[in-house]
Amino acid sequence: MSVEQHPQTAPALRASDRDRDEMLVRLHTAFAEGRLSEAELDERIDLVLAALTHEELGAVAADLPREGGGAVPEGRGPAGRYQVAYKNSVARAGRWRLPERFTTVVYKGTGLLDLRAAELEGPVTTLRILAYKSSVEIIVPPGVRVETDGVGVSTEVHGVPPAGAPVVHVRGYAYKGTIEAKDRIRRA
Repeated sequence: MSVEQHPQTAPALRASDRDRDEMLVRLHTAFAEGRLSEAELDERIDLVLAALTHEELGAVAADLPREGGGAVPEGRGPAGRYQVAYKNSVARAGRWRLPERFTTVVYKGTGLLDLRAAELEGPVTTLRILAYKSSVEIIVPPGVRVETDGVGVSTEVHGVPPAGAPVVHVRGYAYKGTIEAKDRIRRA
């Protein structure tokens, strides 16, 4: 048989661990933006971890915008429930609606949650923070009561909040890193 009778197709390009890691960050970003439900995120994470080729990875996020595309304008709708940084920085500031439960995960990077212009959805907001070899800074507005628990969590809030003040409860775990809740920004 000749080659003309059996056309050869190029083998699919194999995906690397880095390619899979980047896709996981993309999926978590889409989840944080409200584009995926928790069940969809779990299902797609399994597909990413099992993917062998770029084609299989691409199929996992075919219905999601590329990085930086399709973002919701600032101040419109909830921010989502998660914020993830993998060897990078992540920040949330300005006018935004903060759900009653919000999670920030930072791996070898930095995180900022500036709540001074945020709209709190409830009287008690719980922030779950994981900082692995990272630092996460939470800036709260005046008049908010801050409660903290966990490992590696510190607070520096001045003044006494009024009775009935909104509560920001920071539950954190910092491994070789820091989580700091404060009401003032230190200038360099």
